[in-house]
Amino acid sequence: MERDIVLSVENLATEFTTDDGVVRVLDGVSFQVPRGKTLGIVGESGCGKSVTSMSIMGLLPRPYGQVVDGKILYRDQDLTKLSAEKLYEMRGNRISMIFQDPMTALNPVHTIGKQLIEVLKLHRTDLSKKEQFAYALEMLEKVGIPSPETRINEYPHNLSGGMRQRVMIAIALACNPDVLICDEPTTALDVTVQAQILELMASLQEETGMSIIFITHDLGVVAEICDEVVVMYAGRVAEQAGIMELFDNPKHPYTRGLMASMPSLNMTPKTELDTIPGAVPSLSEMPSGCRFSTRCKNKQAKCETVAPALQPVAASHNVSCHFWGELSHA
Repeated sequence: MERDIVLSVENLATEFTTDDGVVRVLDGVSFQVPRGKTLGIVGESGCGKSVTSMSIMGLLPRPYGQVVDGKILYRDQDLTKLSAEKLYEMRGNRISMIFQDPMTALNPVHTIGKQLIEVLKLHRTDLSKKEQFAYALEMLEKVGIPSPETRINEYPHNLSGGMRQRVMIAIALACNPDVLICDEPTTALDVTVQAQILELMASLQEETGMSIIFITHDLGVVAEICDEVVVMYAGRVAEQAGIMELFDNPKHPYTRGLMASMPSLNMTPKTELDTIPGAVPSLSEMPSGCRFSTRCKNKQAKCETVAPALQPVAASHNVSCHFWGELSHA
């Protein structure tokens, strides 16, 4: 049965103009987001995860950053072709986003109630002022904020990090979006609060049927909430697969390196974790072949000159590696 795809990214390329010239941050990124499912995007810092989300939302800093190639299809509508006005209507309404640090995303001089109602004024003009206030209270209660009648008149600095993130979720979900993009929303939170936020998002997804793009560097979080995973490296997709397939049968050496760096309950105490040597290459010094070749212990001559294409290796499992077959038997 054909999947109901809400959002489709096809060969997305994004460039930034810098003092050193034009650099391509994203190069041929492709993935699909099915309705009601969670797609995880993982990778180290500098791999292009956040730029991908900003490209989808149309929030790239202008005029320095721009999408130069590819398509971003929401229900067969190409977002890269929309006018600024149409994109403004779409953003926060059909596609919403939760940012990494709620303290910088929320306005410190306005109450959380005013910021939540502002979204309703923009996208829910059918509601009266009284109905908007009642709806804002309902959203705060839905995301688990205690005493919403009191909290609605408080400022962001009066709330804990977990509460501020719940407010961000309430704002993002106020218009019942089809797609929610979460850019590392639990990174700054402690483990207990992180678990509560993830549980909240899962329950809200089940209730509303929305799709989620969850950007993170934490494979533990990915394993807990995602249905499918895209592994990014240096602006390209290294591997994409269903969650069970990826953890049971990783094909790309970068994915394998990430898996090996995770601690396990079966490990001997105080055992040194595996690491991936080196760092993500600079945007202005990208290798001409496979971008992971500078750190890959399995590289061969072809890897340094020819960029591998993303190719299917199994049902719903794609990998961009010339020698994935040899690695599978290693």
